[in-house]
Amino acid sequence: MNVLVMGGTRFNGLALVRELVKHGHRVTAFNRGRTAAHLPPEVQRVYGDRQDHSQLRESLGARDFDCIFDLSAYTPDDVRSMAEAFDGRCGHYIFASSTVIYGATSIFPITEDFPLEPEQSDYGRNKIECERYLVDAYRRRGFPASIVPFSMVYGPNNFLPDREQRMIMRLLLGRKILIPGRGTTLNQMGHVEDLARGLRMMMGNPRTFGLRYNLTGKDYYTDEVYVDLHAEALGVEARKVFVPAEVMDELWKEIPGSRSVTEVSTPTYSPPAAGAVRVSGASSIFAINRLAPFIHHWDANVVFSIDRLRAHTGWEPEYTTRSAIAQTCDWFRQEGLEKKLEFDFSAEDSLLVQLGQ
Repeated sequence: MNVLVMGGTRFNGLALVRELVKHGHRVTAFNRGRTAAHLPPEVQRVYGDRQDHSQLRESLGARDFDCIFDLSAYTPDDVRSMAEAFDGRCGHYIFASSTVIYGATSIFPITEDFPLEPEQSDYGRNKIECERYLVDAYRRRGFPASIVPFSMVYGPNNFLPDREQRMIMRLLLGRKILIPGRGTTLNQMGHVEDLARGLRMMMGNPRTFGLRYNLTGKDYYTDEVYVDLHAEALGVEARKVFVPAEVMDELWKEIPGSRSVTEVSTPTYSPPAAGAVRVSGASSIFAINRLAPFIHHWDANVVFSIDRLRAHTGWEPEYTTRSAIAQTCDWFRQEGLEKKLEFDFSAEDSLLVQLGQ
């Protein structure tokens, strides 16, 4: 197939481009050209700013695509401009959404038909509006759109090192690991390569038009198991500190992204090069990053169903939590990231002192 990937150079997009090329598809990647990436030589790179709609049309001309993967759309205007530009010239449009759209629940797993969260961040609110526009475009004029919410993507080349890479560094440095409560909260993540396969297997499938598909991993894990599996993969001992529930309740009110805080801090990061890269502005000082903390409480289980995607495409995740962690820890060491990344652990140290640790 002739495929356009909007983005294509960072993490999810990079894995997708490599997956598509491996299976013989002709791939064009459209982005601003600001991110260095080792794309397969077969990939055609087109540079431009998608926010400039005239430039977008000029850069891609009157080209037709069998499938468009839009991994860099964040506002209704982003998807509207694509739907208008490629109406009649696109066999399938697949939009990357996010599971932050769903509201809190005590019924699991969360399926695609669960209620959405009305009190959203701007990011989540825009994703919901993007979805609504695309569903309407499919129903009114047959625009062949599918929607795929991602949830906690894990794996090599993650450009958000304040997630698993921070966890790996804690353990390699022999630091004490802060675990919320008793460490029994259930979480779920999807390996980036499994997600790329799932997206590829959706291509050109009319059964998926107008529908939403959760895309994440096949198993669940507790906070404590997440720590244990990283320690196992690295061959080190985890020095675990369990943070009492009453302390967590107070801390949760102050964590960026919680309902009591309006501004969400984002870590600053540059791709590792020679010398150290300092990561600051960390919003997570615990072992596990929480999905949408302004929606889901620190001790809330958050797990999703992937049965719809399995049933409609035959996709099945290949990675387990254990194998995903083992592969990513190997990649981290092979890249020598322990010598290139430097994290600010001062917030963790302060809490450890508070806990008498």
